[in-house]
Amino acid sequence: MDVNLTEYPWLWEVFTLVLLTLLARYVLSLFLRKLEQQLKKTHTLWDDALLEAARAPTGWLVWMVGFSWVLEILVVESDAFVFSTLGPVRELAVVLLLAWFLIRLIKQVETRLMSDEYASEPVDATTVLALGKLVRAAVVITVALVILQTLGYSISGVLAFGGVGGIAVGFAAKDLLANFFGGLMIYLDRPFAVGDWIRSPDQEIEGTVEHIGWRQTCIRTFSKRPLYIPNATFSHISVENPSRMLNRRIYETIGIRYEDADKMKVIVTDVTELLRHHEEIDQNQTIIVNFNSFAPSSLDFFIYTFTKTTDWVKYHQVKQRVLLEILDIIFKHNADVAFPTSTVHIPDGVAVNSPDSQTGPVV
Repeated sequence: MDVNLTEYPWLWEVFTLVLLTLLARYVLSLFLRKLEQQLKKTHTLWDDALLEAARAPTGWLVWMVGFSWVLEILVVESDAFVFSTLGPVRELAVVLLLAWFLIRLIKQVETRLMSDEYASEPVDATTVLALGKLVRAAVVITVALVILQTLGYSISGVLAFGGVGGIAVGFAAKDLLANFFGGLMIYLDRPFAVGDWIRSPDQEIEGTVEHIGWRQTCIRTFSKRPLYIPNATFSHISVENPSRMLNRRIYETIGIRYEDADKMKVIVTDVTELLRHHEEIDQNQTIIVNFNSFAPSSLDFFIYTFTKTTDWVKYHQVKQRVLLEILDIIFKHNADVAFPTSTVHIPDGVAVNSPDSQTGPVV
């Protein structure tokens, strides 16, 4: 069936609007591409974040504006009920696109703040993620209230209902709320951050923090297994953060033989000099080398000092080097390291039978 366009002049208007929408979308893509090339010259965090966040929402905004104009023409030419909802739908679309843009912007800013490419100084990842979650929550709540208002619901009534219902929800989800506020305390007090090595003397918790959520924290144990801990747990346990240590300690007790007692003083003196001039030992921390005790099988002296490094692998390399150098000092003085021994005193004239001999006693 042939359609006489002179009887439907609004079809020309629809065709023109669709064509203009396609043209506007193409021009927008060219503009964004040129703008991206210009912004790459400045390499500014906010410019790049805004451009990347706006790329997809602005494209959909052009489609939404163009087709809403087309629908306005259809509203005039048609009495269908579906077209009567054009106004609220268009308002909802604008709100959702704006929310999408803001959430994308928050994500882009988060990513760039934690990137060495944009941040001149290190930015704490935990703080950035916490602020990002708070801002995203504020955006989502605000958008939800605006949508309810757009649909004709009274915001004051919704808020009043939320106040009454919040009490019931609070009792029903007290554990969830405890975890939420536990996560909030972690973000505020910052006893640890993502990437820190933490341990608890109260529970079997030790590993590297991978993620801090609003309900639980994920820790990667040294056996490479994920450990998920509710945030409320951290409010009643002690947490040690070895990642923030300033030094690592070397605390060792070394015993020499009793027959080397006359060499103890010079050994202690030489070991003290070794530590006080060692390049891997922090001279601003305590250095102690002292004869400590008369042990059952040895004369013990102890060393108490701190390395400059806090790296676990390098610490053990430094400790090995220090102990080997102490061993060299002991050997240099013709002494030796003691080992557990027992001395049996046999009175004169007492015969001891040898198990390997049948000929007679051995004294």
